[in-house]
Amino acid sequence: MTPKTTRTLYWVFTLLLALLLLADGIGGVTQQQAGQDSLRHLGYPMYLLTIIGIAKFLAVVALVQTRYQTIKEWAFAGLAINFVGAFVSRAFVGDGGFLLIFPLIMLAFMFVPYTLWKKNRSYAQA
Repeated sequence: MTPKTTRTLYWVFTLLLALLLLADGIGGVTQQQAGQDSLRHLGYPMYLLTIIGIAKFLAVVALVQTRYQTIKEWAFAGLAINFVGAFVSRAFVGDGGFLLIFPLIMLAFMFVPYTLWKKNRSYAQA
């Protein structure tokens, strides 16, 4: 894969991830009913919706900025923790099927732009 192709794919997948996170963050901050129902089902307090929503907004900013690499790395780490935590929470309450697998799908999807970002950095350093 050429550096230009890698860079293009990185931005396509990063922007897709950012849009998904932005939509989810808006849902959290505005306390949408689906989010409240999920947190109630999982046994978490409602204020967690706002905290995670704001964190997702910050993750979007960190992912699309190009200057501070450490902040981007931490955003990817935070998202990985979020998706693994969602999976474990769903598993502990006995959810199955798509509800259990969806956080893992998102985790796998998140690793696409992460891997492409690392590849782009290796091209820049060479």
